[in-house]
Amino acid sequence: MSRHDVAVVGAGPAGSIAAFRLARAGARVLLFDKATFPRDKPCGGGVTVRAARLLPFSIEPVVEDTIDRVDCGLDFRSHFSRRARAPLAYMTQRKRLDHFLLERAQEAGADVRLGAAVDPHALDADVVVAADGCNGTTAKRLGLGGGILHGVALEANYPHEARYAHGMALEIACVHGGYGWIFPKADHVNVGVGGNESEGPKLRSALRRMCEAYGIDPDSATATRGYRLPMRTAATTLVRGNAAVIGDAAGLVDPFSGDGMYEAFYSAKLVADAILAGDLRSYAGEVDRRIGPLTSAGWGAKHAFERFPRATFAVARLPVTFRALEKLLRGEIGHPGATRGLEKGAVRLIYAVSRAAGRDGGSRISSPRPGARTGP
Repeated sequence: MSRHDVAVVGAGPAGSIAAFRLARAGARVLLFDKATFPRDKPCGGGVTVRAARLLPFSIEPVVEDTIDRVDCGLDFRSHFSRRARAPLAYMTQRKRLDHFLLERAQEAGADVRLGAAVDPHALDADVVVAADGCNGTTAKRLGLGGGILHGVALEANYPHEARYAHGMALEIACVHGGYGWIFPKADHVNVGVGGNESEGPKLRSALRRMCEAYGIDPDSATATRGYRLPMRTAATTLVRGNAAVIGDAAGLVDPFSGDGMYEAFYSAKLVADAILAGDLRSYAGEVDRRIGPLTSAGWGAKHAFERFPRATFAVARLPVTFRALEKLLRGEIGHPGATRGLEKGAVRLIYAVSRAAGRDGGSRISSPRPGARTGP
């Protein structure tokens, strides 16, 4: 008999939440991470309301700003601003958030072991969950993952400015296949740019341009760092035998926004549910059913902006489109295809542009039909 029911390798958001859910349900859980906490990680640090709603506890103790306004531009030309009727996202820092989530897992009863690498094949557990992120090796050693495409991003911190409080600035298509952002924190603003992997050599100049366009001194940067954004395809293996992969390690990052927090929390819930039900194999199908439609919509938006940025931006700036986005970010709908009425019409326009872009979905997760009944 194994000493533990589940071993989770990686104590980031996905791993800690999986460990929390399993331990709270009475499972004997080991949670490993090679780092010691608190530790920082490159990330914009935004948690959408829909992501926060997946958690069985509040992250309010580590929230540094609450976002209800979006200022959006197209490659430093056209701009618009929209204010939501309720909060859209919470701003935090990964150093604080990840440590907070780890502590919740430990309080729930998980046996936490930090500061040393582990061999996943040598773990005394019935099930092993790989959750050690984009650069982790656990998934590969267990025959999981694969088929993951990568985007790239570069970010830095700059002195805080009150004008950015309670809003996020997004500059679409300033980098091919992506965008630039400004996210406010308690004592600084996080500015970054991200896009297709081929954009890597251009990111430093793109970040400088982003700062100059928004009146931020580019030479005041601290903590400048780059990172990869993993994006799952249909070839990615999520379950093999008694092992599964979740979060960034599974490539569960939105192809358009680059956000992986929602997917981290959701995949943690899905794998915990499957383990507790004694049916780990069902996890992969649940990811396809629950997260797949949102991923497909992300690929569609990404390709629409790449091929027809002006037409797509014209649809995106419509107030009715923002209402659909608001509902999506708040978790009131599971994916864009679940919209209704005029909002559904706006989403259909973006799908039409995506189709016109000649998007090849063969190696990726296929697009859902608008209105398909999938998702949370």
